[in-house]
Amino acid sequence: MNQEFDTSTIQRALAIIELFLGNPDGLTPQEIQDATSISRSTLFNLLKTLKELGCLEQNEARGRYFPGVRLAAWNASGTFSFQAVINAFQQESNAHPCSETLALAAPAPQGLLILDQKESPQRIRAVYIVGEPLLPDSAAHALFAPQPAEDLIENGYLFIENPEYFELILPLCQNGIKPNAVLLFHAPAYRWQKQELLDTWLPGLRAMAARISHRMGAFFYSPFQFSENQRIQPTSALTIDQTNQFLQGPWAARLACVRPDGHPHVIPVWQEWDGTAFYIPAWSGSQWIEYVRQNDQVSLTIDEPWTPLRRVVVRGKTIPVSNMPQQERDNLLKRLALRYLGQNTPTGLQHQVETIFIIHPDSIRGWSGLPIPRGVSHAH
Repeated sequence: MNQEFDTSTIQRALAIIELFLGNPDGLTPQEIQDATSISRSTLFNLLKTLKELGCLEQNEARGRYFPGVRLAAWNASGTFSFQAVINAFQQESNAHPCSETLALAAPAPQGLLILDQKESPQRIRAVYIVGEPLLPDSAAHALFAPQPAEDLIENGYLFIENPEYFELILPLCQNGIKPNAVLLFHAPAYRWQKQELLDTWLPGLRAMAARISHRMGAFFYSPFQFSENQRIQPTSALTIDQTNQFLQGPWAARLACVRPDGHPHVIPVWQEWDGTAFYIPAWSGSQWIEYVRQNDQVSLTIDEPWTPLRRVVVRGKTIPVSNMPQQERDNLLKRLALRYLGQNTPTGLQHQVETIFIIHPDSIRGWSGLPIPRGVSHAH
């Protein structure tokens, strides 16, 4: 490529980025083209690249483009913005639909104010009043107490249980530590058993709270972690049961393989663990498909970005599955779509998967906590 072409491409990409920094509510392709005068073919190539980089995203094919998590982080400032967190909540709740009611609240002069909600589609559901404060006795106020409770510091969320409903309350943190707003999940008690509800919804809601915080400007998500009362647990091994439970969460894996030139290649992938093997879909056009066909030795790393900082490292060989029955393949992709997208398999997703790989681990190890340097106490 010549330098003139490179410079021109960079200028156009920067023009698009600057446009979105001033339009957090998103823009249609036509609005982008009208504002930048970039040709249609060049524009869509640039939009595609910016999506792949995480600077832009779309909730629907051919729909509006919105600032992605990387661009949202660039646009973040020290001042907390209701509109910024509302935009982030709307993008996340649209991209990851929930069968129960979700709501967003933040401190305001009149109290802990409901900023937005996504009502459950079910006939019996919770309904908040947008623009009205939560009742003074709402447990959500505890997230903003001068001295948070020990269980809140330890767990990073609150779980409320009474005869009528269950409620999960998760902090949203612009700096990754101190709450600026809360994500509320509300479900009628008759519909769920306590442990079933926690197993079904808590991992995904924590991931959603982390992504909203990332959109607000956080580079990590560890609510209350650097409170002076926070205890950092030393590294400890996960048991087999703990490892299996952790691997059922909505965690993407990072697959590491070796390129033909000997350099490492690392790519995020979806994964499903059935207790004996990992199932990894490979999208059409993925370079790593050929890499692992030439060298089947790989490793997987699966981790969570908050305490207790669990992580699992796997080494094994990839085996392409060529004879998986169509119904079994469709069911696998449906489970993965629900797990990572919060919705049934989107139209056309099956056709975008070139093959399924199985990894039977030669070794699998799990840990939680952080290494504690010698001479440093982790007690209160």
